[in-house]
Amino acid sequence: MLNSVYKDAIINRDKMLSVLKGPKFEQILNKARSNWVGFEPTKEEGVTAGIDSSFNNTKFQGIELWATTAVSIKSDGEILIDLHKSGLGSADDISSVASKMEIEACEKTVEQVDLVLMDGSLHSQLMTRQANLGASIVRIMKKKNNVIFIAKTSNTKKQFEDLGSLAGDIFYYNHVTNNPGFSKIFVEKRYGSDKIISSTFVRLSDSTPIIKLEFLGEGYGDNEVKSAMNKLFKTSVGGYPYALKLAHNNCKISDKELGKMVSLLGLSNEIGSREVLG
Repeated sequence: MLNSVYKDAIINRDKMLSVLKGPKFEQILNKARSNWVGFEPTKEEGVTAGIDSSFNNTKFQGIELWATTAVSIKSDGEILIDLHKSGLGSADDISSVASKMEIEACEKTVEQVDLVLMDGSLHSQLMTRQANLGASIVRIMKKKNNVIFIAKTSNTKKQFEDLGSLAGDIFYYNHVTNNPGFSKIFVEKRYGSDKIISSTFVRLSDSTPIIKLEFLGEGYGDNEVKSAMNKLFKTSVGGYPYALKLAHNNCKISDKELGKMVSLLGLSNEIGSREVLG
């Protein structure tokens, strides 16, 4: 069955890709080229911290074990904030618990470093069902104006939607250049005047992946983007901020680690379970 699927995909490759590109593909690429500003960053001094969170849960015999973590770590490996929660029962919205912990870590970090890097998208924080979380991150980001959200992947389709774009904005920027630089600032006001998001796609060095930067507010220009890129470039590996890589590695909760928690807590013996948790 799978061999037939693979074979069919190969035979119809061009047809499938033509759907992705759409009728105005070249027109979109031309617009992406005109939006791109070539710039080779140089190392700019500054202390940077990355923040990320993780959550996981496992269920057995009607009982749920859940755990969440959030960490703030400097690019030299020094952990500034280490938050964690776990419990038995039902965590109503475990992702919201993790988001709240990220925001708490951010608030405790902004005064300690020059630049705070939050993993993911500011959009997700502002779109949360808990309005107080969105209000909290806005308040914290306004303190020193030194917090940037950074995403390795982006599904936003706003910049070329007037041309009927089918793929995400990042897809087209990846098609027009392999060189370092950034896209012109794009401003979104859909969350209200106090929650404006200014974003740009950047590449820190030749042939590295494009990442998306999101700032709170408007009025950002080329100089602000260049300064942020210079600070990121100083401690980036393969075009990605090392502090965020460290944050991800230090907070991740794997299924294997949950299994260790089950053993440490003696849950299998307590419940009389012979199940293997993965």
